[in-house]
Amino acid sequence: MYIKIGFFLMTIPRLFICVAVFRSFASLVLITGLAACATPGPGEMRDGIYDPQEPANRRVHAFNKRIYSRLSGGDEPGFIESLPNPVKNGVVNFSDTVALPQTVVNQLLQGRLLRASRNTLRFSVNATLGLAGLIDVASPMGLPQDRSNFGETLYVWGLPEGGYMELPVLGPSTERETVGIFVDFFTDPFAHVLPSPQRYVRYGARLGELAIKRSDYGDALDAVMLGSADSYAQARVIWLEKRRHELGDDSIEGAGFIDPESLDTEGF
Repeated sequence: MYIKIGFFLMTIPRLFICVAVFRSFASLVLITGLAACATPGPGEMRDGIYDPQEPANRRVHAFNKRIYSRLSGGDEPGFIESLPNPVKNGVVNFSDTVALPQTVVNQLLQGRLLRASRNTLRFSVNATLGLAGLIDVASPMGLPQDRSNFGETLYVWGLPEGGYMELPVLGPSTERETVGIFVDFFTDPFAHVLPSPQRYVRYGARLGELAIKRSDYGDALDAVMLGSADSYAQARVIWLEKRRHELGDDSIEGAGFIDPESLDTEGF
């Protein structure tokens, strides 16, 4: 029985790819139209940052900050901090595993066939030998974590970053990243393969992973969100430079570019 389940899991990525690639291309017309309105005009970019909706973004940031301040456990350990490490590792590993089919789809759309092949194998290994993804057995085998999303796909296709945005609850983003989030939500292969309510396990795992990672970096987040004189500006520059660094976007070097690995966060 276990062998049959393993074989079934190993064939899932091919079905995921067929469904999601079609839906991704169906969204291309909408995405192109949005991106055409996202290029900053002369003098609109300051220090490598294009933020045409700053007043609205600051209001959303204030809302997010209130939520974060209520969720912050302060000096007392919260529920997440009290969980055993094996439990937290299991949630993070499972979230990564169920996200892999969508990563494969995006890497195929980006033309990164080797990375897509590695992640297909990583999914197959962790979904079977890793007990449905709860244990990461693929990394020690030379198949490390390698995620991608439609925001990165749009970058590879040459669509501009657009204006900076702050989304309710989700936090910092850009117009390009926001469109990517929208497309990824509707092209999640699990949403088209699994019946309800199992299809929502992916989102629950992702929320759990975000909560765990926020807990791990709680002190740094507290320093930025609650301890900065201008937490909006601080979060904006850190997030933008981190994301650009992840994408390999060096087009803004010389215009206030900051390598996120060299940021000195002491005193935030």
